[in-house]
Amino acid sequence: MLQDLDKTLEELLKQNLPSDLARQISFSFDTPDRESISKTPAINFFLYDIRENLELRSNVNIFERPDDGPALKRRPPARVDCSYIVTAWPTKPSDPEQEHQLLGAVMAVLLRYRKLPANILQGSLVGQQPPVRAKALRPSQLQSLGEFWQAIGGKPKATLNYTITLAIAVHDEIEKIPVITEREISLGIGTPPKELERKIAKPQIL
Repeated sequence: MLQDLDKTLEELLKQNLPSDLARQISFSFDTPDRESISKTPAINFFLYDIRENLELRSNVNIFERPDDGPALKRRPPARVDCSYIVTAWPTKPSDPEQEHQLLGAVMAVLLRYRKLPANILQGSLVGQQPPVRAKALRPSQLQSLGEFWQAIGGKPKATLNYTITLAIAVHDEIEKIPVITEREISLGIGTPPKELERKIAKPQIL
């Protein structure tokens, strides 16, 4: 699933960045350092945090009604936040103008969508319900960006924080519920409905 998310983010930028820019850049999901990113200019998405979104946790079952057959009841999926650090890598290591141009173009695309468009979803994300949510430029889950760059042995760079919320099915049980398609109502004058039903159901002896 996570590899499908990576492919989805790449497709999001390919379809929404200016065409001349999209043709020039490569995409990387490796550690954000110059040694790992061999082909430049590049946009790097580094997945640094995965955690359940407790605010979206639900105990409400999901019901599906097929065209024929019984209704289906499923347990709700877990909602999981996948947070990325997004960085731009210019052709020359010391070219802040190109770096900021790339990062600005990416920022405009990421801010455009609160939910990822269905036409860019890849693999297991296709048709996912609830839809894939996106949050750009929110506070990072990292306590210190300086410590992050120090930990990976890189120099500090401008970054964008980008969080995608996935729906992950964690319960395989599906309960089938019979669908009521007909209802029979009996009416009688002066006779309570239950008493009337008993009279109708009781066989007559001649």
